[in-house]
Amino acid sequence: MSKNSLEEAHANISSVIYQAILNPHFNKETIVQVCDASKQNSFAGLCTSLTNLTIARERLGSKSTTKLISVIAFPFGFIPTSNKRKEAEYAIEKGADELDLVPNYFALKEGNIELFAEEINQISELGIPVRVIIDANILINSSKLSMAIDALIDAGAIGIQIGNGFGPSVSKDQTKHVSKLVKNRCSIKAVGGIKTFDQAIEIIEAGSTYIGTSFGFEITQEQKKKE
Repeated sequence: MSKNSLEEAHANISSVIYQAILNPHFNKETIVQVCDASKQNSFAGLCTSLTNLTIARERLGSKSTTKLISVIAFPFGFIPTSNKRKEAEYAIEKGADELDLVPNYFALKEGNIELFAEEINQISELGIPVRVIIDANILINSSKLSMAIDALIDAGAIGIQIGNGFGPSVSKDQTKHVSKLVKNRCSIKAVGGIKTFDQAIEIIEAGSTYIGTSFGFEITQEQKKKE
């Protein structure tokens, strides 16, 4: 999986980029511009909030190869499962293709893997792909990371996201560690501080399938200049 992603990244970095529109201070004009540019660059995905979904779906259109992803319970997951499910249902109604879910970290911390997994399963059963966000900076050295990865895969998630964009940048060592635990059982999206083409390639080489970034256009332009 990572080998194919690396080949795709070297051929066209846009194919592994998930462009983020998560800045709460963007106005409609900026959101429209980012959506249009994401479509033109054929990014793998565009990740945004519930409030931006209607605009993003309209700008991307129904036939775009750029998937529309909505974050759920972002960034901390501090809401009941029933509320997360309502957010997910709303996202699907508004045209989301995938969901990036912040799981129940408290359940994980307490060792309640059943509750952690059950929530993910409830969202996964709604019928569109779910990726689970794991805060690598907190969990990377935790014994519960392996348990969390096994649980989210068993619960039906199609991928894991390393990092949430807060704190230190995601590192290649973190990515390698998660990749070893995943064992090619699901996709990996790395997020956090990826601003250059070389950083993106380094993270893909370390085992990530995709990268999430607010700098997708800059990274794409940098690759073009290198050619």
